[in-house]
Amino acid sequence: MRIAEDVTKTSHKQPLTSPEGSHLARRLGLFDATMIVMGGIIGAGIFTNPYVVAQQVHTPILILGAWAVGGLIAMAGAFIYAELSSQVTTSGGQYVYLRDAMHPLVAFVYGWSLLFVIQTGGMAAVSLIFANHLLELLGIATNEFRAAILGSVALALLTIINCIGVRAGSVTQNVFMVLKLVAIGALVVIGLTVSGPSSSGTSQIAGASATTWQSLVAFGAALIPTQFAYGGWQTACFVAGEVREPRKNLPRGLMLGVLGVIVVYLSVNYVCVHVLGADGLAQTKTPASAVMRLALGDRGARFLAAGIAISTIGFLSQSMLTAPRVYFAMSEDRLFFKQLAWLNRARVPALAIALQGVLAIVIALVASKFEQILNYVVSVDVIFFALSAACVFAFRKKNQNPEKGVFRVPGHPFTTLFFIGACGVITFSLIYKFPLNSSISFGIMLLGIPAYFVWARRANQRA
Repeated sequence: MRIAEDVTKTSHKQPLTSPEGSHLARRLGLFDATMIVMGGIIGAGIFTNPYVVAQQVHTPILILGAWAVGGLIAMAGAFIYAELSSQVTTSGGQYVYLRDAMHPLVAFVYGWSLLFVIQTGGMAAVSLIFANHLLELLGIATNEFRAAILGSVALALLTIINCIGVRAGSVTQNVFMVLKLVAIGALVVIGLTVSGPSSSGTSQIAGASATTWQSLVAFGAALIPTQFAYGGWQTACFVAGEVREPRKNLPRGLMLGVLGVIVVYLSVNYVCVHVLGADGLAQTKTPASAVMRLALGDRGARFLAAGIAISTIGFLSQSMLTAPRVYFAMSEDRLFFKQLAWLNRARVPALAIALQGVLAIVIALVASKFEQILNYVVSVDVIFFALSAACVFAFRKKNQNPEKGVFRVPGHPFTTLFFIGACGVITFSLIYKFPLNSSISFGIMLLGIPAYFVWARRANQRA
């Protein structure tokens, strides 16, 4: 297991170069960090995932409870990543944490999974949300085939645009974030003025007839879409090397950003349950638009659908440029294709972005169903969340006397163990309820192990 450690240990001492060039280094402050965290989380999941949660648990209390528990898990994750990011201030995020705290093999399998499952699968899922809302905006009936084709076209266009260097900077990201918050605020305020449906006992009867085990499994399954919607805070750590005073601003940005998202998500879900009811929410794939339709008619629904489509495109464009920092770090360690770290004239890792885009399109076309991609992504994502949380124990053991200014997880080890345990519950729920999708993603993840030894052997031969 010591293979390639000699190759990588010299890379650990020096900060990673930003793939986009040094002109962005250390220019992002607390507000920017907070907006990056919120922008990385609030993409499109909150506009669609409420109906996925409602399909698993069938009462308003359990629906809101799933989102509240999901928020607590996300906050615990933010605490953990705040401590990790205050100790490792170079770009690369989870890859660097896993590499330095555990072993290059673990870090490599994470980067491998990011490319083939997590990042590309997440992009595919968000592209389908974009397609569904755009079809609704155009008044065209939505189905899986049309959504897959339209989502793939969007991914292809965004990949080309980002490869030639036309990308959103931090100012554009902040503008998109503010616009999203304005749209969500309008949804919440307008939704509260709409009378809810007449109460029906269907959901309560269905919930009452379930056994305790079935209820626990259903609640665990409901946490899957909430974790997808809350996921994204970790992407802020990819750009740690570009944050001003990262040991102070990045932990604060993580906590403020996640706390803000919890408030936003609970507000949106309360309005969706209030207006549509638990049963109605479970039956619509575009719940936010449905709320606006009831409030303002078709014009209101189309207005919100347009806002969601625009924010989704902004989210996709931004997310395309975060993960290449991980591939860049892997290439720096000589553990991945060196071509993926190649920068074009616009100082953009075009080949890495292009490969991401192609894989995302393949997933969107092959899977084509949002819930299927959701399970495919989250099953692997939560495993690496748990492993990253375990890095806190490893770093604390190595650094008995931390430097001044290093953030410490409140309530550790209980907070950290709660997060790891929650990841375990979600993993079990995925395997239990969706064995096929989980098996596919786990299989792809495990293929990274032999791939690591191939690259590590090559690296040692070149050393």
